[in-house]
Amino acid sequence: MVPFAAAGMIIWAVAGVACLLARDWLAANDRTDWLWTCLAGFLIGLPGLAVMLRHDAHRRRRVADGRQPEN
Repeated sequence: MVPFAAAGMIIWAVAGVACLLARDWLAANDRTDWLWTCLAGFLIGLPGLAVMLRHDAHRRRRVADGRQPEN
């Protein structure tokens, strides 16, 4: 799941950079909330990524201890 979280964060970051480059157009059309939405999407992805990394580490530890078969 880590690659999906990372890909989502990258997509939000790229969209945020695009909005940042088009900030004059966004301001002229009263769409400045798009930039904040991209920032929020990226920032919300950080704890999700942390949770997935921790889950994967626990799964690797369980597999190494022989408590759970690897899928």
